[in-house]
Amino acid sequence: MWKKLFYRNAVYISPIRLVQLRSISVFSTSATAVTTTPTRANTSATNVLSGKRFGQPVALTHPHLINQDELVTGIKLDEFKQRRHRLMIRLQKYVAENTRGINRDKRHHAVIIPSSTKKYMSDKIPYVFRQNSDFYYLCGCLEPDTVLMMSIDDRNNIKSTLFMRPKDSHAELWEGTRTGVELASELFGVDESYPMENFKPIFTKLLQQERPLIWYDSRISDLPQLNKQMLNVLETIKSEEQLLSPIGLVHGMRLIKSPAEQNLMRRTCQIASEAINDVMRCTKPGHSEHHIFAMIDYQCRLRNASYLAYPPVVASGANATTIHYIENSQLTKSGDLVLMDAGCEYGGYTSDITRTWPVNGEFSKPQKILYDVVLQLQKELINIMLKEGGQTLDELFDTMCIKLGKYLQEVGIVSKSIDDLIGLGRAGYEFCPHHVSHYLGMDVHDTPQIPRNLTLLPGMVCTVEPGIYIPKDRSDVPKEFRGMGVRVEDDILITSDNKIEILSNACIKERIHLENLHK
Repeated sequence: MWKKLFYRNAVYISPIRLVQLRSISVFSTSATAVTTTPTRANTSATNVLSGKRFGQPVALTHPHLINQDELVTGIKLDEFKQRRHRLMIRLQKYVAENTRGINRDKRHHAVIIPSSTKKYMSDKIPYVFRQNSDFYYLCGCLEPDTVLMMSIDDRNNIKSTLFMRPKDSHAELWEGTRTGVELASELFGVDESYPMENFKPIFTKLLQQERPLIWYDSRISDLPQLNKQMLNVLETIKSEEQLLSPIGLVHGMRLIKSPAEQNLMRRTCQIASEAINDVMRCTKPGHSEHHIFAMIDYQCRLRNASYLAYPPVVASGANATTIHYIENSQLTKSGDLVLMDAGCEYGGYTSDITRTWPVNGEFSKPQKILYDVVLQLQKELINIMLKEGGQTLDELFDTMCIKLGKYLQEVGIVSKSIDDLIGLGRAGYEFCPHHVSHYLGMDVHDTPQIPRNLTLLPGMVCTVEPGIYIPKDRSDVPKEFRGMGVRVEDDILITSDNKIEILSNACIKERIHLENLHK
């Protein structure tokens, strides 16, 4: 029975309810004792950490990247502590108010969040490691094969514990320095830290003593050994509690960016904007899409981005009609438009920008028509955000479809016989079959458990990205428009005063400015 329940994680949390819980305050907390001898945080962390070696950049070793009062780039240690405390208070409150599928009387909770693990392209050759975003959000740790366990009791005592890889001189010779158990408590501000091998006995003891509700989602775990240990413990103690997924609650928190996160979003968008401007300025006929890929990667890293946020779309000519074209292998030709969808990651936060420009510096007449339609539509959509027709991302999408159908009708691409909003919306959708927006943050398609029908709130970041895609074989469209794809995408922050800030505003998109780039 447990095995079936374990892998199904039957109980989920309402995303709408999550956002309603966003204003819960942080309570003062204290840690309960554990008999197993742990490494505990002390008050003189700077002295303890001085001269040590860590498994990730820190202010002591990388002052050019991380300020003295920060744990990671742009985020202070106290913010990570507050996130953990806020999560535990929120889930306790959620359970107390929930009426379906959960024991409402439970006040004891245990949350398990795993890190990512290394993945290999071939024997002993790893891919670049990227941390699990939810794990990173809650503790700032960038090491693989690590587990964060948080607990809260009926007196609101909250404890955070990290289970780390221990120091290992042989492994570190090959794979790089590990922070180790001894330094983890001070560095990450958790109450206790242990070697990974201690997870099972400590978790077992917690369950036996407190019988908490267990928040763990095996489906998002990269650590198969952790899944086995969790299953073994639950079967051993014969717990009758259902597993709860904590991911919806975490995404509800991540949806609203703190001031520090907003600054990181501004920086990653500024980097990508400047990089894309340079790439558009330098491209010329004969460049391979692959060369343009290399150019955007180089320009972003040159400005201190960690790497690109996702495999970029670099689509010239008719390739731009494939929405997720990432082959990037064709040569550009004079007369082509190039559609590039690219962003970077800086300090764990991502940008996502699309620009379309003529590789020879001059739009043809049909290209001008389609580009002007998309740009005008995008500006109008940004302007109606927070207003009727743009109060949610889904409303914005419906508005886009109707407006796009109308504009394409005016330029002779959609039939003049369509005279109702539903018909215009369907016609617009045929030429832009993707959503006009998604949330943006630590991941490109951020907080996927949060629906797009929520009212836009201060602290949210999202994209606005209308497009037009006309395949070469679209026989019901005038010939001069066939084989063309155009998209314009910007990143938008809803500010504290309920206004719109275009984070990617530095990235050139006016048609006349794009043409002047080559002059």
